[in-house]
Amino acid sequence: MAASLDNDGKLVVLGQFGKIHGLKGWLKLNSFTSPPENILDYPQLSAVIDRKRTTLKIDQFRRQPKGLLVHVDGYDDPESARRLTGVELSVMTDTLPELTDGEFYWHQLLGMKVVNQQAELFGQVTKLMETGANDVLVITPTEDSLDDRERLVPYLVDTVIVAVDLDGSTITVNWGADYLD
Repeated sequence: MAASLDNDGKLVVLGQFGKIHGLKGWLKLNSFTSPPENILDYPQLSAVIDRKRTTLKIDQFRRQPKGLLVHVDGYDDPESARRLTGVELSVMTDTLPELTDGEFYWHQLLGMKVVNQQAELFGQVTKLMETGANDVLVITPTEDSLDDRERLVPYLVDTVIVAVDLDGSTITVNWGADYLD
């Protein structure tokens, strides 16, 4: 899941509204869940509109070749729906489905330090990217890092990713300091 935490760490962003579509308040929805339709499993989504946190309900949706079109309860025309353009949709982290051992949500990996098997600190995970073939960790150097290089490390369990220690906030990788990204 491509998601990020909001500033209090208890909400995880699952998607963002895009442009208005049509005359009845429909909007494009950029879902960060996998598959994209999983965002529809949450009957109420948290959003900040006009600097106030509120709850929104998607009451209708349509699958499109390029994503989802949604209608939000109470936003029935382009003028009202325009207030939602660019708004992020969040849920409480404790409402996310439980994962099996060895599975992690992207938001859990953000901020973790990354070391290789030689105990060389590369930095911390600042972003994750979907590439199609596999996900990629974007590792930004920190003050204590081995060097000042940003690294792109493939998230390939059992080949590149050796261990993920949530309690220790550390990811151990099978990746040399001299590998090119």
